[in-house]
Amino acid sequence: MNYGDFYYPLPQNEPVFSYAPESAERAALKKALQEMKKEKLDVPMYIGGEEVRTDQKIEMRPPHETKHLLGHFHRGEAKHVSKAINAALKAKDKWAGLSWENRANIFLKAADLLAGKYRYHINAATMLAQSKTVIQAELDSACELIDFLRFNVHYLSDIYRQQPINAPGINNRVEYRPLEGFVLAVTPFNFTAIAGNLPTSAAMCGNTVVWKCADTQVYSAQLIMKILKEAGLPDGVINLVYANGSVLGDVVFNHPELSGVHFTGSTGVFNHIWSTIGQNIGKYKSYPRIVGETGGKDFVVAHKSAHPDVVVTALARGAFEFQGQKCSAASRAYIPSNMAAEVKKKLVDAVKSMKMGSVEDFSNFITAVIDQKSFEKIEGYIKAARKKDSNAKIWVGGKCDSTEGYFIEPTIIEAKDPKYTTMCEEIFGPVLTVYVYDENKFEETLKLIDGTSAYALTGAVIAQDRYAIELATSKLRNSAGNFYINDKPTGAVVGQQPFGGARASGTNDKAGSMLNIYRWLSARTIKETYHPPTNYGYPFMLDK
Repeated sequence: MNYGDFYYPLPQNEPVFSYAPESAERAALKKALQEMKKEKLDVPMYIGGEEVRTDQKIEMRPPHETKHLLGHFHRGEAKHVSKAINAALKAKDKWAGLSWENRANIFLKAADLLAGKYRYHINAATMLAQSKTVIQAELDSACELIDFLRFNVHYLSDIYRQQPINAPGINNRVEYRPLEGFVLAVTPFNFTAIAGNLPTSAAMCGNTVVWKCADTQVYSAQLIMKILKEAGLPDGVINLVYANGSVLGDVVFNHPELSGVHFTGSTGVFNHIWSTIGQNIGKYKSYPRIVGETGGKDFVVAHKSAHPDVVVTALARGAFEFQGQKCSAASRAYIPSNMAAEVKKKLVDAVKSMKMGSVEDFSNFITAVIDQKSFEKIEGYIKAARKKDSNAKIWVGGKCDSTEGYFIEPTIIEAKDPKYTTMCEEIFGPVLTVYVYDENKFEETLKLIDGTSAYALTGAVIAQDRYAIELATSKLRNSAGNFYINDKPTGAVVGQQPFGGARASGTNDKAGSMLNIYRWLSARTIKETYHPPTNYGYPFMLDK
């Protein structure tokens, strides 16, 4: 029985460590990298209280060092997906009935474990298996995941306190129930924080979850599961499976107890999920909540008043950090003619100065793309741009080499046609396409930006002219769910910039905010009348 209102106040964002030379955190991370690289993991699925292994073992190798074996994980089948659903449903009532403070403290303890005991391990796992540089891993797998856990507890605590007004003789209250059934969480390779947030945000609301991570994310995902279990997460609340997407979908989307999907991945896959759920809608006990963050073709537009160095830095970082493998990465840039030559020279020089190689060399700014499939896709766009009739020209980069790992040089393409392929299609790699526009046609260019891509995730305007900033902010209102002024279009921070876009970029339910948490709750209104009427009549019915 509760005897208090257990409220969790707004936390502070987790401090970002610098990993400067001679620092304690640098030495600790180097040690974790060495130790984890020596170990060969045998990674099971986590279903209920069991560690489940199969006859089909899949190799895990660093994208930047493909000859090295990190270990294996066990591929799941349809029966394992069914088992995970059953485990989630079995755990549901007890988990949903657990007091709020005991649910909350599991995730707060997990955040503390990530901030302390496991900080260097989760960063090292993300660096080794996902080829993130030290700072990209620190921002993602440590700080952002810690922030998601702490801030989501606060947001849910705030929601629970939101109550309706009362009238004389009447008490009204709202209880925020978990969804009826189980939630499916599907997570991509590129952010460890997403891997941790999608299942836990639903779980802390009292839901139980079947979690399917990308194959290239298993190495860090299994560590998140271990941390959650150490923090006290009961068996069956989150069940981690490694089934192929089609196998998982056949089971999950035909199950009557599916209550929600929390998804980050490609637009095509999300469209298929939405369509399948729509076709099967008569099978479900309730309408499934569908939350998705999908692709992006994110823009940076510079005004003629912009400072060229600000433009160059925003593009260099926004396009090429983590090899452009961010939904928010700068992928198309619009540069005014008055500064095009200067921006080109400085941007080319910046790219040429970027070191590329293993994550274990902290001086590298660029490492490998995630896998062979991604490498070949990106290489295809670069080869097409090299053709004489391509209506495009490569400014810098373009070399692709998969001998030791999946390395692609940061590449900048100038498009003569603003609707050239690489200005429109999501590439998800270290490729930036630039279009030079007439410096006196800023407003026309804003219209061009809005109509070029089906996506609407992130975008940025760089300008010193306040009228230009105001115009861009207005004209590009629906072009990006996260809009940046005089900055790169990446690096959203939990609690500061709630993240998500619309159009083909998803449902814009804003990860890192209260808006997302509402989606995993089902409200019930309860009205209690202290003095109930005893006659059906009303005063207006009387004669006198």
